[in-house]
Amino acid sequence: MTESKSINSKPKVVTVTLNPALDLTGSLDVLNPGTVNLVNTGTLHPAGKGVNVAKVLAELGADVTVTGLLGADNQEPFCQLFAELGAKDAFVRVQGASRINVKLVELDGQVSDINFPGVEVGEDDLKAFETTLYTLAESHDVFVIAGSLPRGITPEKCAEWIQWLHDNGKQVFFDSSKAALAAGLDASPWLVKPNDEELADWAGRELESEHALLEAAEQLSGKGIANVVVSLGAKGVMWLNSEGWLRSQPPKMSVVSTVGAGDTLVAGLCWGQINQWNKKETLGFATALSALAVSQVGVGVEDINQVLKVKENVQLNNVNS
Repeated sequence: MTESKSINSKPKVVTVTLNPALDLTGSLDVLNPGTVNLVNTGTLHPAGKGVNVAKVLAELGADVTVTGLLGADNQEPFCQLFAELGAKDAFVRVQGASRINVKLVELDGQVSDINFPGVEVGEDDLKAFETTLYTLAESHDVFVIAGSLPRGITPEKCAEWIQWLHDNGKQVFFDSSKAALAAGLDASPWLVKPNDEELADWAGRELESEHALLEAAEQLSGKGIANVVVSLGAKGVMWLNSEGWLRSQPPKMSVVSTVGAGDTLVAGLCWGQINQWNKKETLGFATALSALAVSQVGVGVEDINQVLKVKENVQLNNVNS
């Protein structure tokens, strides 16, 4: 087998991060607002939901292309990461610096986020990104669009891109929140992954019972979304598609940080799809991958054998709505 064929045999995916960030993560015993807090350890690394998904997928073995809008002033850490991962860099560079997000992780696992604003995106930047996206669609069938939107990109514009990809036969994994999520849900993404809080926010009501969660998710399914995945943290994951409901329950893990666990779940679901796994195999693997993510600092697959070991203890059950 030639080298080019070997590369092409990898499953291909494009991840889209419209508002990437450098994550400044600090671990401390307890956060006391309004006082001086001493951090025990800290890291600064490239992130943003789509970048996190790309890192996990690349480490699993996917042929990953990354795109979105990246601030030119502080792009070097991102360039270095993409080179290390072997990911193809198709980011559009824009004036200014990508945002910095501060994440403070307490000993009990609680995370406080301080998210700074991103770059200001101009009309020329939008056109350049759109051209890049449509060009990538000529050679890719699976897209992950994840994260928040920078200033200059409206929820409606993002939804327009999702709808275009859908209309052109592409599978879009979509993971966002608030107005961007609400608009994107009407644009026929192939899979959405709200957590219980995001689903309640979209539904406009408290979802205190499992029945209420199922009902709200089924409303999303009624919009023509093929796969509705609801993440419930330590309580597992619920997935609705044409085969009905399937629920996973991960084993109890020692929680170090929940940062990136949701992005890792999306990556696991995508990995199962691009490898054409069945629903149970995909959900079991994705749940194990996400469960293991909370036991480490930073996003990534440190040891695939550990993932497979956790997967053996993931419980899968059908759910009646």
